[in-house]
Formats: sequence, C-alpha cells, structure tokens
Amino acid sequence: MTKQMNVKEFRRVVIKVGSSLLADGSKGEIRREWLSSLAKDIADFRAGGREVILVSSGAIAVGRGHLGMRRRILKLEEKQAAAAVGQIRLAYAYQELLRPYQLTVAQLLLTIGDTEQRRRYLNARNTMETLLRFGAVPLVNENDTVATEEIRFGDNDRLAARVAEMASADLLVLLSDIDGLYTADPHLNPSAERIEMVHEITREIEGMAGASKSDVGSGGMATKVQAAKIAVNAGCHVVIAAGNTQHPLSTLSDGASCTWFLAPQSPMTARKSWIANNLKPSGRLAVDEGARDAILAGKSLLPPGVLAVYGNFERGDPVIVEDGDGCEIGLGISAYSAADAQRILGHKSGEIAKILGYRGREEMIHRDDLALS
Repeated sequence: MTKQMNVKEFRRVVIKVGSSLLADGSKGEIRREWLSSLAKDIADFRAGGREVILVSSGAIAVGRGHLGMRRRILKLEEKQAAAAVGQIRLAYAYQELLRPYQLTVAQLLLTIGDTEQRRRYLNARNTMETLLRFGAVPLVNENDTVATEEIRFGDNDRLAARVAEMASADLLVLLSDIDGLYTADPHLNPSAERIEMVHEITREIEGMAGASKSDVGSGGMATKVQAAKIAVNAGCHVVIAAGNTQHPLSTLSDGASCTWFLAPQSPMTARKSWIANNLKPSGRLAVDEGARDAILAGKSLLPPGVLAVYGNFERGDPVIVEDGDGCEIGLGISAYSAADAQRILGHKSGEIAKILGYRGREEMIHRDDLALS
C-alpha cells in the first residue's frame, strides 16, 4: 500500500491558482474572501519552514471585467490589454492580503522563451532562487501583454510545471474546480471514480482527462495531466485538488480528496540526469587535483581550481570538466563565458568583481549544475 502523502512534508511548493477560482466569471471581480483564506494558508506554510511560489491565472479575467469587455471570445490585442490592467490588480490583491503576515510578493512575468532559451532560463531561475532566499513569495504569470499565440504556454498549468522544474520544487499543487482525476468525466458519468494515486502517466491515464468546463480559464484536466507529466519528469510530485473551498491548502493537508502523481526520483537527481543525458558540451575546463577531489566529494567547482579553458562557450552553456590528464570528471553548466572563465581561472572568488568589473557567481560551476561521469 502506498504511503499517504501530505503537502506539509515538502520543502519547496509551487501552487497554481486558476482563473475560475480567483475571478468572478461574470464581472471579473477578484474573489477576495477566498483569496484571503489562501493567503492565510500560504502564511501557515511559510511559518512551517516551507518555501512557496505562486503561479496565478486571472489577469485577463480580472482585466476584461474592469475594462467592460463583455463578449466571450476576445481578440489577441484585447487579451493583452486586459492582462495589462488585470496584472496590476491581481498583484496588488496578493500583496495586500499577504502583508499582514509580513510576506512580500514579487511579480515575475514569463514567456515560453524564458523556459527554453538557456540564458533567459538561468536568469529567471537565479531571480527566483534569490527571492526565495530573501523570504519573498514569487508570483508568476505568463506575460500575456507581449506573448502572441505562437509563443504562448496557452495555459498556466503547463507554466506552473515549467516553473516547478525551473525552481527544482518537490511539489506542485494544481488547485482546480474538481478534486482530482476521474476515470471519466464525473459531470457526465455519475459512476466515474476518482484515482487517488498515479505512479506512471500512461496513455490510459491521459485518455481519462477531458476539456475545460470553465468560462474564464484556458486549462482543463487534459492540461493538468500534461503538466503533471512535465513536473514528475523533473522529479516533482504533483497533486490535483479542489480549490473552490475556503482555505484550500489547509483542507488538502487535512486529508481532502485529491489525485497524486508521484515522481520516481528527486528534483536534484532528475536535474543531474537531464544534464548528463540531454546536453551537448560546448567546451572544456581542465581542473587541478584539489578541484577534482572536491568535485568527486560533491562540491562546486571554484575558479582557483581551474587550470585551462578550451572552446568557445557562453554563460549557461554545458562544458566538460576534466582533470589535468584529460580524463573526464563530469558535465556541468558554466556560470561564465569562455572569455570570462579564462580571465578568472586560478583566482580567488573574492577577486572576480575586480577582474571582470561585475560581481558574478562564486562558483565556476555550482554543484547543483554538475553531473559526474
């Protein structure tokens, strides 16, 4: 029998909130009472030592109501205009309701390119890590004001999965208007049964998902299952739970019905596997014996241990790490370009700013970005 899961067991949690939960479908008004209860849940999570990242829909739904856009289907430019208005109102609502708990909200607007182009990915990832380190709650949404139909995620379920992957989160909570994945659409088939635990996302599991029933959201169960596939492959567990109740996270942690998708490995193991098996090296770094021993012991590669730089690579590119005899030690993501790496090799981390004119990372390759051969 599978161990009962609890959201309070996890260290870094991404919470996705859908439009239908946040905004009144007819007027586009923010459901402040519900959002206030979610804010209390987030504060309780934080007080328990957990880090929280919010991925929130609702900008278009809120903005269109405020602008008086009444028709059901909006043009692209109308969606972008509605998002520009709605983003401000949403961010303010989150900040206002989390302020009593001394929590700061930081808004991040992403496009699909920010999760696929390596340097933009690293910038977004580093920003998120820094915000979490300083105790802020990142509030993420798709940048609808600039994204065209061709470069959109299309729904915030998949955006949330990419954010969970980017942040190396160990849990993604998808708050929905239904309490999990059923064997058939429960709205149409009263004999449909909820699945409590999914160990592998098979074609049969994908076939159980249906289309969106929401007037204001773009995602349905199908997008949630696709999001779960992305997240579990990154080592992140996923839970789909009903959000249309007061204090949805507390209700979930108290044992509310839901569906869990279990990841077969940890986020760090998945990340290192991805580095080792999917990235083509752009250059090489030769390191001394001390650096080699430190790397094999699970530590980062620092500039003083680098003997030579080979190839023409940029910050964020994968590079082979080898010892002085040319034997490969591992593959990692470089925090510096080849030109900058050449300038700081052999120097202490405290000298980097003076040499380069800016303060970069202390590590040439952080241990989290290094997979051993």
